[in-house]
Amino acid sequence: MTRTIVITGASDGIGAAAAKQLTQVGEEVVVVGRNPDKTARVARSLGVDSFVADFSDLAQVRELAASLLEKYPRIDVLANNAGGVFGERTLTKDGYETTFQVNHLAPFLLTNLLRERLIESDASVIQTSSAAAKLFPRFDIDDLQGERRYSSTAAYGNAKLANVLFTKELNRRFGDQGISAVAFHPGVIASNFGSSSDGPWKFLYGGPLAKSLMTSTAVGGARLTWLALGKPGVDWTPGGFYSNNKPATTNRIADDPLVARQLWERSAVLVGLDD
Repeated sequence: MTRTIVITGASDGIGAAAAKQLTQVGEEVVVVGRNPDKTARVARSLGVDSFVADFSDLAQVRELAASLLEKYPRIDVLANNAGGVFGERTLTKDGYETTFQVNHLAPFLLTNLLRERLIESDASVIQTSSAAAKLFPRFDIDDLQGERRYSSTAAYGNAKLANVLFTKELNRRFGDQGISAVAFHPGVIASNFGSSSDGPWKFLYGGPLAKSLMTSTAVGGARLTWLALGKPGVDWTPGGFYSNNKPATTNRIADDPLVARQLWERSAVLVGLDD
């Protein structure tokens, strides 16, 4: 049976690569991106549907969810792949710190708006996290938006740790109802990922020498594809964190169910959802 697989952040990078790979094996892929031209170009090249949504605007996330629910009676895989690292601390039009909203709040909202459809479909929900979740965070449940202390590197690490915490809490709450959640590190990918940032991120992603040492988008995309094609409980463990298609360790905070629950509850308040 052909499955419906929604991939956010699919206008380039590993999202576009995974969309191509999954289309080639016969899955029905839906690409979601922020840039209308790039998103349409990817969708046109693959012959698939596309939607545009900027995750720095939660109204667009709500519109995206409504459109997906209207068009697709099943959503078998939701790949929350959109994200980014940014420079100085800025707020979105919703009033939230940009890194926190784009990487965590927006996919949290999208997943919950689609939740009943995902449950009905026995869906896999895949979070593109990062090794940054272990390396860079200064995670403070009482300062999720870096109001007291901010750096772009810590903000990104915090957001990627939030992806893992969300994965584990999603699995705890809804794993027995049909949702299988997993998070993964795709590798340090040779893409324009860090182009909107400054400091070490811009250096890391901006130089030809650095890019020569990175993982290709095709390989990074294949790691998302492996999870999307895999069978939960057989090929990968729901609630787990993976790197290079294997279980991996991440930040010890990710194993704290109290922190995961608090993050869920506070995120629900911020986006106006019932817990």
